[in-house]
Amino acid sequence: MVGGGGLIQLPAFFLLMPQLSLVQTFATNKTASFFGTTVSAARYMKRVKIDWKHLSPAIAAALIGSFSGALLVSFLHKEQFMPFIIAVLTLVLLYTIFKKELGLHHIDKSLSKKQYYLYAIGTGGIIGFYDGFIGPGTGSFLIFSFVVLFGYNFLNASANAKIINCVTNIAALSFFLVKGNIIWSIAIPVAATNMLGNYIGAHIALKKGSAFIRVFFILVVLALIIKLSYEYL
Repeated sequence: MVGGGGLIQLPAFFLLMPQLSLVQTFATNKTASFFGTTVSAARYMKRVKIDWKHLSPAIAAALIGSFSGALLVSFLHKEQFMPFIIAVLTLVLLYTIFKKELGLHHIDKSLSKKQYYLYAIGTGGIIGFYDGFIGPGTGSFLIFSFVVLFGYNFLNASANAKIINCVTNIAALSFFLVKGNIIWSIAIPVAATNMLGNYIGAHIALKKGSAFIRVFFILVVLALIIKLSYEYL
């Protein structure tokens, strides 16, 4: 519906499959998530009109950003950025809660061509980099950006976020594939059930609409803040 499945799936991998190395866990989890997100994105695309001409700059920037972030993983310490990420997520949560009409209706912001490209490339590049480098909350940041910057409702924002999330996953997956880190005997069955869950989640979101998605968005962002704060402390 709104992303955040990693809050459940990744800890489950650590708990239930301790025999896997850290990189094998991340690689196998990312593979399963990618297939699931792809199903969700396809489901949204059938029902929500996607403006590909407008989305393309964000997609291209996200791919470059994600790959750049993945390359920097081995050189920088993610933990240094956690307080900043938690603070930003808290601001996103508060802004969404207090702006009660946020994302409930599609608003024509009448952006100039220059403004649109600046927002699209900035959103795709920065959040793509974040996904390749750190990861948690990527879907939430994408949805929030589409709602606030482009005036999308939560339904359209979720659809566009899923598509970009698929793209940002490609960079990480290509790295894992080359290195042979994916445990396919685990990834395939988890991917199958992940696809089913994504299909059902997208179906419910499409049926219930933006007001329903807004509630789940708030819950997922709150859960992310609690999880990241707990891990950091």
